[in-house]
Amino acid sequence: MTVSKLAQNLHGSEIIKIAGEINELKRRGQNIANLTIGDFDSNIYPIPTELKQGIVDAYNDNQTNYPPADGVLSLRESVSSFLKSRYNLDYTSSQILISGGSRPLIYSTFLAVVDPGDKVVFPTPSWNNNHYSDLASANAIFIPTRPEHNFMPTAADIAPHIKGAALLALCSPLNPTGTMFSKKDLEEICDLVIAENKTRAAGEKPLYLLYDQIYSQLTFGAHQHYDPVSLRPELKEYTIFIDGASKCFASTGVRVGWGFGPAHVIDNMKAIVGHMGAWSPKAEQVAMAKFLNNDTYVNGYLGKLKANIQASLTTLHEGFQQLKSEGFNVDSIEPMGAIYLTIKVDYTGKTTPDGTVLKNSTDVNSYLIKEAQVAFVPFSAFGTDHDVNWFRASVGAITHEEIEALIPRVKDALSKLK
Repeated sequence: MTVSKLAQNLHGSEIIKIAGEINELKRRGQNIANLTIGDFDSNIYPIPTELKQGIVDAYNDNQTNYPPADGVLSLRESVSSFLKSRYNLDYTSSQILISGGSRPLIYSTFLAVVDPGDKVVFPTPSWNNNHYSDLASANAIFIPTRPEHNFMPTAADIAPHIKGAALLALCSPLNPTGTMFSKKDLEEICDLVIAENKTRAAGEKPLYLLYDQIYSQLTFGAHQHYDPVSLRPELKEYTIFIDGASKCFASTGVRVGWGFGPAHVIDNMKAIVGHMGAWSPKAEQVAMAKFLNNDTYVNGYLGKLKANIQASLTTLHEGFQQLKSEGFNVDSIEPMGAIYLTIKVDYTGKTTPDGTVLKNSTDVNSYLIKEAQVAFVPFSAFGTDHDVNWFRASVGAITHEEIEALIPRVKDALSKLK
């Protein structure tokens, strides 16, 4: 049976394939340390107590009908205040759109500013930009990045591809790497966007910048989050921000995301989200509005969450650095933000004890799942080639003790390869 060309051209999720492999092994009784999912185990990282009670109270108050298409006003006002206090960004409630998490916001950004055949530029690895480009029938331009630059794109990387593009999609802290833009690097990219837009004729669609900062409240140590509009205020009319509560409050299932940007783009995104029916539940919106207004609750929760996530990331990083010092062909990049560690397991071409040759990163990952009971996600799931031997390790659904225990298993598994 034939289906649409769009459906035929969509690629399945490699992460879902890995999850299927893990679930089958679990069915057979194996206990896998699952570092694949970009989520939180709610028994390890429950949402804020005050937010949970607020949601219960909102349901008891019968806040169960349709929310406004752009989101409950009290939440948009709370987000406006949150943006001002946390980032010194000035956006009114009319420039803010609430949706069921960040995915509808990203998709509606693509649909609002990208026409079929338009060029969309984004770095690899990055999360889902290739799939959203497919959904929008865009001409996707993949920009390879380098481990020497923490897998973050530079202006020099982007410059050859920016002419005539409709959208530049960026994320910091970055999923899947947990790395971030430096101030200088982001400034140079901002200047590139400004220069390109100055070449556009009157009435011509500008180059828009999608800036995903959903992990911006989860940064560690001296690493600081930067955004384009704070660095270059003239970019305010071209920048669409993607943000929300999913990651910073470990509330992925609560489904409250917020986007903000130029009013004319946000208005069109509102219509798109409305037609999709991708609203955030009203009770959750009402509760989130109250929670965001209480700095004591917000700061108390963020302090504990960040400390625990950083401890897990640091332990995993130090474990791989120890393996590296012992001569194993592995590496990792210092954790900067988000819930991810970038690790290298460069064993393509090696032979397993049963005589199987590991041909690519997917094979390496499958070997570690079966032999070490550890699962990562190859960067090929985020747009890179399968011969790139770097992986995402997510620590949101695993305990600190489980992380400590997995390092010896990885060591033992790698020692068996020839």
